[in-house]
Amino acid sequence: MSSRTTPPPADSAPRRPSSAGQGPASGQTLAADPLPSPIAPREASASASPAETSARPAQVSPAPGPERHASPAPAAPAAQETPAPAPILHDLLPLPAVMPNDTGIDPHAPGGGAASIPGETTPLTPDDEGDMKGAGSTRSQWELIQRRFAKHKLAVISLYVLVALYTMGLFAEFFAPYSSTWKDVNMIFAPPQSIRFSMADGFYTDKLERKIEPITQQNYFIRTGEKVPLGFFVKGEPYHMWGFIPMETRFFGVADFEKAHAQSGHTFFLLGADGFGRDLWSRLCYGGRISLSIGLVSIVVTFVLGAIVGGISGYMGGSVDGFIQRFIEVINSLPNLPLWLALANVMPASWGPVQTYFAITVVLSLLNWTGLARVVRGKILSLRDEDYAVAARLLGASDSRILFVHLLPGFSSHIIVSLTMSVPGMILGETALSFLGLGLRPPVVSWGVMLQDCFNLDIVANYPWLLMPVVMIVVTVLAFNFLGDGMRDAADPYASR
Repeated sequence: MSSRTTPPPADSAPRRPSSAGQGPASGQTLAADPLPSPIAPREASASASPAETSARPAQVSPAPGPERHASPAPAAPAAQETPAPAPILHDLLPLPAVMPNDTGIDPHAPGGGAASIPGETTPLTPDDEGDMKGAGSTRSQWELIQRRFAKHKLAVISLYVLVALYTMGLFAEFFAPYSSTWKDVNMIFAPPQSIRFSMADGFYTDKLERKIEPITQQNYFIRTGEKVPLGFFVKGEPYHMWGFIPMETRFFGVADFEKAHAQSGHTFFLLGADGFGRDLWSRLCYGGRISLSIGLVSIVVTFVLGAIVGGISGYMGGSVDGFIQRFIEVINSLPNLPLWLALANVMPASWGPVQTYFAITVVLSLLNWTGLARVVRGKILSLRDEDYAVAARLLGASDSRILFVHLLPGFSSHIIVSLTMSVPGMILGETALSFLGLGLRPPVVSWGVMLQDCFNLDIVANYPWLLMPVVMIVVTVLAFNFLGDGMRDAADPYASR
């Protein structure tokens, strides 16, 4: 009978003999080796018959090693392993550009980051994307003003309107169908003629014929049925562009100008004719050159006076500042219109158009520089003690250099806005003086001079197209006001985005 080996006590666990250099250090516990499968007790294998032994699958005996106990204690059942979860799709994809901030810390903030709301994303706005495109480069002040100005749609439209008006005035001879003195006495107070188009005749207008009411002696016009051909870039009355460039081409007008000279009524009056048979649209183009330019020339004089007087007042301070401010208050207390009338009466009637033009410019500028002077004075007071101004003073720079080279350019955008807002006042001042007969006089053509035809209310009631200069003045003044509002908002660094 085969001998049986007595198993060791249950509380005794097999120990791995430690050899030199391989045993665990003191204080450490040797972890049990995980067994891939439980080992059957030796008693079962010893009592089995040879046939059963041969029928069983052969078990792999452990590799020879140090001496072990004959029969190890049964191992505890192995813990059931949890299968690893399958990878999720978003784990296989690259990280998105904007991830939720669950930590409450902004990693891009200086000093380790600032707290933010957990779980919130911060998407990029179009403005931020535009700023990121220019990363690495610093935008100048004018670039920032341009970007803010482009968001003011009404100001942008007003800018286009003013560009069109000044282009029309600059090239008045080209855009006007006739000269400012051309007239057809048989077409006095002719109504506006509409532009028509047909595939056979192209652009044309209906010919008008003047009739007189036998009882009331009033003029009226009838359509004869004859067509007056029109066209672009047609040959017209010879003229000199800006007084020295001979030309004959007109932007739009009667195609056969020779026939228009020979035959009465063969004309084209887009906005009608005045009491002398002169084209109103042509005179508006020529008058816009005077009325629009007199505002710009007056602004130049206003800028020189306002910048110098206001700069000195703010930079010097003290008694000089007090004297200049009291002088400005005296000028502002004077009524503008009576003072304009008094200064206009001083001008001799024998002066020519050019002398009268510049005299009106000076008169308008002498009363409008005070607003700019106050703006410049306030800015200089806030900037004269800045570090760069003090550094320039310590380096030996003169007062004039500090004022006009270092301080004034620092708020040039505010000066431009103030000047832009002053242009409508200049245009209205010239119009008022010319309308009252104290400014420009015929044969000079301006919008104020053209309004002299509107003194008689009966004429205005019967021929309302004579008020077209008023429409041009209103459009110009509104465009300048909207443009000034947009530039003011764009130049203000504290304006809300």
